[in-house]
Amino acid sequence: MNGSHRIKLRHIVPSVVTVFAICAGLTSVRMSLEGRIETALYFILLAVFLDAADGKLARFLDTASPFGAELDTLADFFNFGIAPGLLLYQTLYFGTEHANMGWLATLVLAVCCALRLARFNLSIGASTVKLKKDDFFVGVPAPALACLALMPVFMQLYGWPVADYPFMRTIYIIGVGLLAISTIPTYSIKHASIKQRHLAVAIVVAVVLVVCLMVYPWPTLITANLMYMASLPFSYLSHKKHATLATP
Repeated sequence: MNGSHRIKLRHIVPSVVTVFAICAGLTSVRMSLEGRIETALYFILLAVFLDAADGKLARFLDTASPFGAELDTLADFFNFGIAPGLLLYQTLYFGTEHANMGWLATLVLAVCCALRLARFNLSIGASTVKLKKDDFFVGVPAPALACLALMPVFMQLYGWPVADYPFMRTIYIIGVGLLAISTIPTYSIKHASIKQRHLAVAIVVAVVLVVCLMVYPWPTLITANLMYMASLPFSYLSHKKHATLATP
């Protein structure tokens, strides 16, 4: 057996990006423990960006592998299940009379994220998948789960008094976790495409979105979350329509 088997550099690039995403998640936890909430949120958003980038790189370089998929799953669980949960607990519940209730919400969020990722891994190798993978996800994907769960923190940083409604806040976080393990079809943007004549409009929208995130991060993220939740009924109806048309 040849022990000097070489691996091309392009094969490890997506995994390196995934490792950077894990580092971003770990740094977010550190910032949360130190009370630097805004910085912690920025690192979670960085992890979201890196999560999208590693998959794109793997497909572009044609280097997808079982090792990369497993590493990506572990990174997603930590970055979008553990780190946001700890941030929520540290920011909204720690040191209050509702600490136990907040820890329950944190546990539910993390467990639902783990279950959602485990189901996704099983669906990759399944011979039959309930939803068409290119068009829909089954339930809310892990990055969206993290962003939706962090809505109370976004609202608090924007100046809304979410601390006055601990029970509603906890029910909301648990509800978001349940959305992740539900079978509600949600739009997938991984393979989204646009017509060439709409390219200029898409570029302008993307630029405006980036500028808004830089200048008005919290209201922009709140608006994005509300738009995503508003899209759920439409994704359900769209999938139902596709299923009806596909039925012979």
